[in-house]
Amino acid sequence: MTTAEDEHGNVTRADIEAKFREIQGDIEETAESAKGMAVAIGVAVAVVIVLGVFLLGRRKGRKKTTMIEVRRL
Repeated sequence: MTTAEDEHGNVTRADIEAKFREIQGDIEETAESAKGMAVAIGVAVAVVIVLGVFLLGRRKGRKKTTMIEVRRL
C-alpha cells in the first residue's frame, strides 16, 4: 500500500489535493524566476527601441536641416 492509495487501493481526495499543492508550488517558483528574467528582457528591448528611434530621428533631422550662411558686406 502506498501513500496515494487507501486500504482498498483507491486514490483519495486528500491525496489529489496534496499532489496539486505540490505541483502548484513548483509552478509558482518557476513563474517567479521567469518573471524576473522577463522584466529584464523587457527593459533591455525598450532601451534598444528608444535608442534606435533617437538615432534614426537624429539622422533624419540632419538630412533635412537647412544651412543658412550669413555674410556681411
